[in-house]
Amino acid sequence: MIQVEGLTKDYGLRRAIDDLTFNVNKGEIVGFLGPNGAGKTTTMRVLCGYMPPTAGKASVAGFDIIEQSLEARRKIGYLPETVPLYPDMTVFDYLKFMADLRHLPEAEDRVDDVLEMVHMEDRSGGYIGNLSKGMRQRVGLAQALIHEPEVLILDEPTIGLDPVQIHEVRNLIREIGKEKTVLLSTHILSEAQQVCNRVLIINKGKIVVEDTPEELQARLAGGRRIAVRVAGDPQGLDQLIANIPGVSRVLGVLTNGIDFETDPGNDVRPEVARKLVASGYDLLELKPLGLSLEDIFLELTKEQNEEIEEREEDELEESEVGELEQDEKDEQKEG
Repeated sequence: MIQVEGLTKDYGLRRAIDDLTFNVNKGEIVGFLGPNGAGKTTTMRVLCGYMPPTAGKASVAGFDIIEQSLEARRKIGYLPETVPLYPDMTVFDYLKFMADLRHLPEAEDRVDDVLEMVHMEDRSGGYIGNLSKGMRQRVGLAQALIHEPEVLILDEPTIGLDPVQIHEVRNLIREIGKEKTVLLSTHILSEAQQVCNRVLIINKGKIVVEDTPEELQARLAGGRRIAVRVAGDPQGLDQLIANIPGVSRVLGVLTNGIDFETDPGNDVRPEVARKLVASGYDLLELKPLGLSLEDIFLELTKEQNEEIEEREEDELEESEVGELEQDEKDEQKEG
C-alpha cells in the first residue's frame, strides 16, 4: 500500500531524510520510530503530498505521489502532530464541513458513522474548543477517516495525552488497523511495541533497522536474559548460577535474586531450578527477560552515530591532507 524508493528531502544545506526505502503492506500497522528531528514528520508530509521530495519516488495505494498526487491523496487519511481544528465549531459541524470539502455523498450519514467509530456519538453537539486534548485527537482521527481512506498516516497521535487518553487512542488505532493500513510515527517506543506489527527505526534521516518488535528483541538480545528471585538472603546465588553450563554471565545481583544471560540456544532454566532447590534456596520466580524497544533503539542509534562520526573524521582528515598537499604545490610554484 505504501512503497518508498530512495526518498530524499533537503531543506537548504540540511538533509532531513536520506535515501529512504521501505514498504507497508495492506492491513499492517507499521511504527515509524525515531527521536525528534529524525525525519519522521518530513517523510509523512512527503507521502501525503504536502511537499515534494528532493529525490526518489513513492506511491500510495498504487498512485505516484508526484505524478498522481490527487489520486494518492484520496486514498490517505492524515492526522498531523498538531491537529488543525476549528474551536468555535461543534464536532458534528466540523466533520460535516470536512465531508462537504471532499464532496462526499450522504455526508451527514458518514459523519454519524465516523463518530461511532471513534466513540464520540455523545459529544457531537459540543464545541471543539471545550474538548480535552484526547477528545480533540479523536476528532482529528474522525476527520482522517471521513472519506474512508485505505491508508492512515498518523503523526505522533498520542503526544501530550494523559495515560488514560493514551490507552484509549491506542485501542482505537488497534481497532482501525483491523481494516486499514496504518503508518504510525512516534518517539515512544513502548507504544510501537504495544500497537504495531512491524517497526522502522529512523535516525538522522536514515532507516537504521526494519523488523517486528519480537524479532528485534531476539536479534539484539543474542543470548537469553533470565531473572531469578528467591525468598530470603540471595548470598552465594551469583556464584552458583555462574557455574552452571550454558550461563554466559551474571548481569546483576538484587536484594532478592539475580539476573543472568545464557548462551544462544540454551534453555538452562530446568538445571537452574534443580540447582537452586538442591542448594536450599526457596525459588519464587524464574522467568525470561526481553530487551525493551528503548534498549534496542539506543543500541542501534549508538552504533549508527559512531559510524557517522568515524566517517566524518575520515572525511575531515582527507580534506586536511588535500589542503596540505595544495599548500605544498602552491609553495613550489611560488619558489
